Amino acid sequence: MNQTEQLKKPKPYQKKQGKGLLYTGRGLLLYILPLPLIPASILSFVYGDFTSIVTNVGACAAFLLAASLLRKGIAEEKQYLAKKIARPPKWPLKTIAAFIVAITTAWVALIGAGHSFLTSLAFGLGAFGGMTLLYGFDPRREKMVTGSHGYTAEEISQTIDDAETQITGIEQANKQILNRLFNQRIRVICDHAREILAMLEEDPGDIRRARKFLNTYLDGALKVTEGYADMQKKHQSEQLTQKFDNVLQTIESVFIEQKQKLLEDDVLDLDVKIEVLTAQLKHEGVI
Repeated sequence: MNQTEQLKKPKPYQKKQGKGLLYTGRGLLLYILPLPLIPASILSFVYGDFTSIVTNVGACAAFLLAASLLRKGIAEEKQYLAKKIARPPKWPLKTIAAFIVAITTAWVALIGAGHSFLTSLAFGLGAFGGMTLLYGFDPRREKMVTGSHGYTAEEISQTIDDAETQITGIEQANKQILNRLFNQRIRVICDHAREILAMLEEDPGDIRRARKFLNTYLDGALKVTEGYADMQKKHQSEQLTQKFDNVLQTIESVFIEQKQKLLEDDVLDLDVKIEVLTAQLKHEGVI
């Protein structure tokens, strides 16, 4: 298989979830919880009972807030579990949602239903227990794999997140380019970039070289892709098109070569190639 065929047939790669939240059906049941409070709120307005209005409307809003936080917490937990290296969610949203449900339930039982303090407290504790049994607690530990060589999950995750942000930017710019060949080349570049991110998760010891590699190539690809997408709206030029094609071919071919270098731990050759590409991108006016 020649190099052209390799470029057109990158290894299939399953894109990982990025920063966007991936929602599931879990947690929807909590949106049903405040439904009985709706007719109670209406009756409170009819009778002009200010205490009941505050209790029922406030409880309804609190339950809906808890449902929203729970759904976000579940989505963040799913992303955390899908990654080999991950930081725990910044906020324990599922736990916060459980506390909101517990406090609101106890408040409704005490003020709305007129139960005693201890009975209302029992209702609140039962609600908290039910939430934790159904949905569990938020992950609070960093996930790491062996061979991190002193790098923290924060450093590795930040490198991966930054690279994924650049890849997404390249993909967005690619949608504005009206050239099928360029579209294909840019998609291949993004596929290879994500393969390198997967390799980084497998072997965090490569983070120094991978970060240098990704910063040079992805930043160059992002700048030149956005620049071409913007320029083609203003005017078409054979010189501009050829220049863009030259840079894309270079980035595309070196991505394949350097993926192999990362696998072979060829540090010297990788550093030299990065310097060569940096010089070419400067010459082409990309960086």
